[in-house]
Amino acid sequence: MIASYLNSMEWLKSGLFWRTFFMLAALVMASMLLWFASFRSLERTPRAQQLSSQIVSIVTVSRAALAHSPPENREAFLTTMAHNEGVRIITLHREDVTAPLDKNAFNTELGASLTQTLGADTRFARQVNGESGFWISFRINDQPYWMRLDTERIEPPITIPVISWAAATLLLTLLGAVIISKLINDPLAQLSQAAYQIAQGKRPQPLPERGPKEIRETNTSFNSMVEDLARIETDRTIILAGISHDLRTPLARMQLEVEMADLDPQARAGMQSDLVQMDAIINQFLDYAKPLDNHDFEPVEISELLLQVIKDYASRISNLQIRTDITPGLIINGNETELHRLFSNLIENACRYGKNPDRQTVLMEVQCSLKKNGKKQGVLISFRDYGDGAPDDDINRLLRPFTRADASRSQANGSGLGLAIVDRIIKRHRGRLRIYNHEHRGFVAVMIIPEHRTR
Repeated sequence: MIASYLNSMEWLKSGLFWRTFFMLAALVMASMLLWFASFRSLERTPRAQQLSSQIVSIVTVSRAALAHSPPENREAFLTTMAHNEGVRIITLHREDVTAPLDKNAFNTELGASLTQTLGADTRFARQVNGESGFWISFRINDQPYWMRLDTERIEPPITIPVISWAAATLLLTLLGAVIISKLINDPLAQLSQAAYQIAQGKRPQPLPERGPKEIRETNTSFNSMVEDLARIETDRTIILAGISHDLRTPLARMQLEVEMADLDPQARAGMQSDLVQMDAIINQFLDYAKPLDNHDFEPVEISELLLQVIKDYASRISNLQIRTDITPGLIINGNETELHRLFSNLIENACRYGKNPDRQTVLMEVQCSLKKNGKKQGVLISFRDYGDGAPDDDINRLLRPFTRADASRSQANGSGLGLAIVDRIIKRHRGRLRIYNHEHRGFVAVMIIPEHRTR
């Protein structure tokens, strides 16, 4: 129950540093309060007995002084006591309006001790006839009196040294919580940042292999994993590039033989179509294997680049119709070649899989605008076709390499790298991609890429 309550508090979700800091500070402060309460409980009895002895002494001295002083001097004596000692003595009357003492453990123990010494008929009050204080009754020759003592005698105020001690302790506690939180948070923050860089396709700097045993072992394992991933990425790139390059020579020879062979025109056209498709697949292998260096990024007018790609495809593909809604002048930091490949893959994907119900034409809608969300803003780009869309079961895996929708339903062939390349390029540009089937018809790819900002 406590854990769920803590998890529901917004300030605990801001980060591990503040979470640890506030929880340590709260724990130490709770310990201090518990210690203070225990101290007050343990010292209650000795303090009550000491205060009881002082009050009994004041009552005894006052009773003796009043009993042996001449009646004409009693008024001056009472005035002197009230002025110098803060002790006021008045006659007790039956019609006096009194308010009892607060019922707490200390007052109960003090009252019991005073009653035991002064007699069972001793009365106590915190207010008599509207005047506050600690009031106690006593008798002189069967005449009842009230004695008023200042409240500070009973409950002394918190003094400046106590406040200073509490403030110093709290300051040291918060300082210790900051140090402990930082020691815990810094290694985890470095690990989190390194993992984020890997997710963005970057290679992070090796984590320091020092500190406590658990931190050393975690950082060592993470550094080893980064080295393994880098080696696997390099090997994969070399293998894909090598295979694709080696396939170029026999593919070119086959194209030449098809051109020179005495074949039926229909058969020749079919074989040439197959060779073109194989060449396109090899190009996708090379595109996917090609590394992208973030240092090549520069300001790119994404609006103009998108219009150029659309114009190029619309002029080359007669059955392709593209509707556009593109805000001019939008600029991002990126690699123009990679962004060109990104848009080309999405258009080719629509031409291959997103044909209209007539299976002859392709209609696409391309939108590009600036999206603002508080301090964060980016360029929002969406591609939509009006085809059959992708099977719902395949949506979540279409961004994986070598994954295609059900060929029997889409009636298209490919390498399964088109959307994987798109996703890879968007991540390298620090963007996000979402794909889904439109509720009315068609397949939609929406991406948002951070806008270029000039300082």
